[in-house]
Amino acid sequence: MLIAIISDTHDNLATIDIALEKIKAQNINTILHCGDLCNQDTAEYLAKNFDGVIYTAYGNACQKSELITVAEKYPNLKLLGREGEFITPEKRIGFCHYPDLAKEMALSKKYDIIFYGHTHQPWEEKIGEIKIINPGTLAGLFNPATFAYYNTTTNQLQLNRL
Repeated sequence: MLIAIISDTHDNLATIDIALEKIKAQNINTILHCGDLCNQDTAEYLAKNFDGVIYTAYGNACQKSELITVAEKYPNLKLLGREGEFITPEKRIGFCHYPDLAKEMALSKKYDIIFYGHTHQPWEEKIGEIKIINPGTLAGLFNPATFAYYNTTTNQLQLNRL
């Protein structure tokens, strides 16, 4: 199964559009968003323009009450709180916004892989046997705009720069 991992969209609709084109071209129907989706208009835009399911964790720049309103209207937007999990037959995937929380999640040994955001910098490291990965910032704030594909069957990760 191929999924898209995005983070830190920060209301940049132009980069969201480019990423969605690429995601749709890969026939991906699941997005994990590692936080900082930000405001209601952006959440609604993403939910309207993606036919699959978007699982998102809260970030520090999120307006929670606004996101809850959008999730009530668009069932393909799933809000999972500070941390989320996505389980496939092959992998248990954890995701969150904050690097420290990702490290705590890795120490729990509950997941095979963990994704996080917040730093706006693509990064990969291991805590024991568990990879924790940051796909960077889709908004392109402080670093080039990036997101990732993750294949749960082959365990392959691909960073995409817009």
